[in-house]
Amino acid sequence: MTETASRPTLEAVAARAGVSRATVSRVVNGGDGVREPLVERVRQAVEELGYVPNQAARSLVTKRHDAIAVVIAEPETRVFADPFFALQLRGISKELTAHDNQLVLLLTEGRDDHARVARYLAGGHVDGALVFSLHLHDPLPGLIQGAGVPTVFGGRPGWSDGTRDVVYVDSDNRGGAREAVRLLAGLGRTRIAHITGPLDQTSAADRLD
Repeated sequence: MTETASRPTLEAVAARAGVSRATVSRVVNGGDGVREPLVERVRQAVEELGYVPNQAARSLVTKRHDAIAVVIAEPETRVFADPFFALQLRGISKELTAHDNQLVLLLTEGRDDHARVARYLAGGHVDGALVFSLHLHDPLPGLIQGAGVPTVFGGRPGWSDGTRDVVYVDSDNRGGAREAVRLLAGLGRTRIAHITGPLDQTSAADRLD
């Protein structure tokens, strides 16, 4: 049986490169302290053998999982029917792929799913979370922050106490609505209707305001 008949190991790579297993581990996991000629020998051996690092073992060394959770606070029937979410997921997936990260999609059908999502994030399966389509008074953000995972929110979170320090990305919903009204008023329109989105989301509330 040849070395490539089964999945190549660190030991096989080390033997091919003529270095120690520890040296191979440092090179594969992006560690420092290995001379460039040895790095090149290890990389060549990895390519020749078709070695693929074991992600679970690698995570123990690097403390990284190369995976980001995307949490959408909506039921799957809406997520897969609304093109807005498809565009969001396409953009997120493209960016994560460019940085060799995996997308882990987590949906919430209802309040019962919040604890499940929080447990998953706290379990150390991902390196961070992107959370969007939140609703006012939603307990999910607090649960996620309690999980200790670096998090970015899509849309201004509607915190009730205003004390949490969060990172979020949002459109200027107030400014956009204001400019739309100014345009209509400039055209002489005096009776302007507003068709709102769900008012338990900050984007819709900001536009109405």
